[in-house]
Amino acid sequence: MNPALTSEELVKVVQDALADIKAQNVLTLDVRQLTGLADFMVIASGTSTRHCKSLADNVVVKSKEAGVRPLGVEGERDAEWVLIDLAGVIVHVMLPATRKFYDLERLWTVPEGKTAEA
Repeated sequence: MNPALTSEELVKVVQDALADIKAQNVLTLDVRQLTGLADFMVIASGTSTRHCKSLADNVVVKSKEAGVRPLGVEGERDAEWVLIDLAGVIVHVMLPATRKFYDLERLWTVPEGKTAEA
């Protein structure tokens, strides 16, 4: 990751890249209290596999322009669920049916009044 770019700044780059290609239902989760894998998780939906691929491609291009090379990109071939690992930020671009089935929002959200346990 670009040492001059914080995770918060990288999230903004990702959000802007997704907005450029009209991602739907973009959700940013702060997962710092839940895992050491990343600081933030961004989940977005595309309207088709082609749209999901375009969204993911734009995230990769914009992050590289900001000086951050992805550690990995998975799922581009089928594009029902594309994962982009940007170290401090993990991006999931999914078809709505795939997103509903896996329900990552529920998995990575701590209910109010609860605390994350190690």
